[in-house]
Amino acid sequence: MTAAYTDFSRIRLLWPDQHGLARGKYVPGDLAHKGSGFCATTFGMTYNREIIDAPHAYLMEGLKDVHGTPDLGSLRPSWEDDRTGVAVAHLALDHKPYAASSRAALEKGIADWVALGYAPKIGIELEGYLLEPRDDGGWGAYRNPRSMVYGTGLLGDPSGFLDAVMEMSDACGFRIESANVEFDESQFEFTLRYDDALKAVDDAFVFRVMVREVALAMGLDFTFLGKPFPAIAGSGTHINFSLTDADGNPAMADDADPDGVSDLARSCVAGLVEHHCALTAVVASNVNAYRRLQPGTLAGCWGNWGIDHRNVTNRMPAERGSAMRIESRVGDGAMNVHLAVAGILQAARLGLVDQHVAPAAYLGDGFDDGGTGAARSATSLERALDDLEADEPFVEALGSGLVANYAFNKRHEAMRFAESGGSIDSPELTAFELANYLPYH
Repeated sequence: MTAAYTDFSRIRLLWPDQHGLARGKYVPGDLAHKGSGFCATTFGMTYNREIIDAPHAYLMEGLKDVHGTPDLGSLRPSWEDDRTGVAVAHLALDHKPYAASSRAALEKGIADWVALGYAPKIGIELEGYLLEPRDDGGWGAYRNPRSMVYGTGLLGDPSGFLDAVMEMSDACGFRIESANVEFDESQFEFTLRYDDALKAVDDAFVFRVMVREVALAMGLDFTFLGKPFPAIAGSGTHINFSLTDADGNPAMADDADPDGVSDLARSCVAGLVEHHCALTAVVASNVNAYRRLQPGTLAGCWGNWGIDHRNVTNRMPAERGSAMRIESRVGDGAMNVHLAVAGILQAARLGLVDQHVAPAAYLGDGFDDGGTGAARSATSLERALDDLEADEPFVEALGSGLVANYAFNKRHEAMRFAESGGSIDSPELTAFELANYLPYH
C-alpha cells in the first residue's frame, strides 16, 4: 500500500539549499499536497546568516517566493515520532523548475540520460565521525581506544550509536547495504543500497539529517565534514554510478572486453576525467574540503581512473556484470549531494556525446602522482571555482543559472575565509571552520 500524506499529522518538508543543507517546514498532513512557499533569498544566505545578492536569490527584486511541492515518492516515516512523515520538495518559480535548485539540476541530468536511452542508478557511501561534548564547550571525536577499521559490535562502538542508526533506518525505510567503523577512531561508514538516481540521492540527503539527529538525541553529534580533524583521516562520500539500457539491462559491462568494460563505460570515464577539475568545485563544496583533497590520502585529487584501485579518482570494481559501475571518490559528506550527483551524471554524459577518449587506466601506486598528464584538482575552493566557470560545456550541461548562484555564494564564502586570516594548513580547524561548517555538516 502506497503511503499518503494524510497517514501523518504533519509532514516535514525538506529541500537542499546551495550549501546542501536541509531547509524546510512542517506542514499539516492534509495540506501537504499543496506544498509551501519559501523565500528564494535563502539561496543568497551564508552560514552566518549574512544575505548577499546572489543570482536568482532575488534580494533586490522583492525577495520572491519559491514554491516547494513534496515528491510523494520520497515520503517516509520520520525518526522524530509516529505522527510525522518526511518528504523532499521540488522547487519551482513561476511554475518552472527553480534555476538555483540542485534537485532540479539532478532531474535534468537524469532526463538527459533518459533521452539517450539509459537510466542512471546511484549508490552512495557516507563516512563521518561520531562526536562527544568536551569540557570546554566544543566537540571532539568520541573516545574509543578499541576502535579499528571494519570494527563492529560494542568493541567498535560502545556508545550504541551504530545500532541506533540501523534500527531507525529500518523504521524509516532507509535501505542500508552495510555499516561499520571506518579507519580512524569513532569514524563510521554507511553504504546505502543502489537505486534509481533520484530516489537514491533523496534518500542520502534525508539519511544524513536522520543520522545527526539520532546522535543528538543521545547527547552526541555526528559530522560528515570532509576534514574535521586535520591530523587524521578525512571522510569521503563516494558516489557509485551505473546505467541500464531501455530493457533494464546493465550497460557498463562487456564480457567481450579484456577488462569487462563497455564502450559506454569508457566514454563515461573519459567525461569524468575531462571535466575533473570543474567537477571538483561541486563535490568539494567548501574551504575545508581542500584539506582532504591531497595526494596520498585515497581522496580523488587526480583526473584518472583505474580498476579495483582505491587510490584513483574514478574507480571501477573488480566485479563485472550487474555490479559494474564507476565510483567517484572526490567528494566529501559536506557536499550538496543533489548537485554532486547532477555534476557526475553530466560530466559522464559529456564524455559520450562529445566523444571524449579515456586515457589508459592508472596502474601506479597513486601516492605521489596520478599518472602522466593527469590533471590535479585545485588546492582551494576559489581556484576550483575558477575551473568550474572556465568549463563552458560542463556549466551549460549543469545549468548556467545554477552555477551562477552557486559560484557567487561560494566565492563569497572563500572571501570571508581569506579575510578571517585562517589557513587550511593549520594543524587544527580554524575559528571560521568551527563556526561555519562543524555545526551544519
